[in-house]
Amino acid sequence: MLHDGEFADGEGFGRAEVIPLHEEAEEPRPARGMRRAGWLLVACGLALLPWLYVLATGLPATETAAHWPVAWVGLDALEALGLIATGLLAARGDRRHALVAAATATLLGVDAWFDTTTAAPGGDFATAVAMALGAELPLAALCGRLALRALSRHA
Repeated sequence: MLHDGEFADGEGFGRAEVIPLHEEAEEPRPARGMRRAGWLLVACGLALLPWLYVLATGLPATETAAHWPVAWVGLDALEALGLIATGLLAARGDRRHALVAAATATLLGVDAWFDTTTAAPGGDFATAVAMALGAELPLAALCGRLALRALSRHA
């Protein structure tokens, strides 16, 4: 049996080198154009904050939308496409499923939000809450989890 001292000083044994399993690579600094675009987006987001107050205080409580069915059918069609694409890409092991899953989670969250906030009181509201809690938000959570797992695994 060898002891630590004998192992390090023994014949034919050199000094042990520790090789890390994962190299902690430094994140490359983004290009100047990418940094500028990032700061432009931050500025635009901050500029929208006062606009939220204008909307909250200036919009009427009720409004009629001319293309209401088209808006909802379009949103649900995008959700269906996102779920199918996420499922197919994930089943094939394609890393791009993370991007589609993140977009689909967002669409499902938006759908739950607008369903519940635009529903009429009573049965319509109860149906919207049931759909949000029973389908849209659980699917959004699943898609979000898929996206986060894929991104953390490949970071």
